[in-house]
Amino acid sequence: MPQLTETENINEIVDLLKKADEPKSDFVKLMDTFNDPYLVLISCILSLRTNDKTTYPATLRMLELGRTPEDFAKCDLKELEKAIYPVGFYANKAKQIVELSQRLVNEYNSQVPDSIEEMIKFNGVGRKTANLVMSRGFNKPAICVDVHVHRIFNRIGYVKTKTPEETEFALREKLPIKYWIDINTLLVTHGQNICKPIKPECGKCPINNLCKKFI
Repeated sequence: MPQLTETENINEIVDLLKKADEPKSDFVKLMDTFNDPYLVLISCILSLRTNDKTTYPATLRMLELGRTPEDFAKCDLKELEKAIYPVGFYANKAKQIVELSQRLVNEYNSQVPDSIEEMIKFNGVGRKTANLVMSRGFNKPAICVDVHVHRIFNRIGYVKTKTPEETEFALREKLPIKYWIDINTLLVTHGQNICKPIKPECGKCPINNLCKKFI
């Protein structure tokens, strides 16, 4: 049997992961319902360095306070801190959301800019967050690389990189653009269920035979 080309390999990997239909976390399912770049942005800020089980209820509490830049530009900081606690660095994140919202209102006509370069000018917004807003908020091709995407693509041998940012740019060069928008949700879900950082459950993995297992 001829060996698969790299393109055929990644096509099969993505197809198998989609067919596996692994259960999404409540937070990922919530993010899937957003079609507003601003909601994607502030929810992603909450999720940084915090697990989905904590982020999900915190996001719901935050959204009880508002859903627009105008709402959070005038939001009481302590009230927001209380709502999003105990997400990691909750006080800093509350401040970032309020200040970011004020800038959007005052400088961007309350609209999230549809540019990665423009978004990363905001305090607390890195490339991971900006890419997620582009893909999930604006439905434009962008590759959001978090720890799961970085780990799994290196583990299966598709890239050989040391940081998530290196992984993003490596994937921009070789991952078919048709997968850019959905790859984060797909690999985050796979990373949470099967391809875990420690003791990945390879025996249950739908792409086990295609993985080079660079653990």
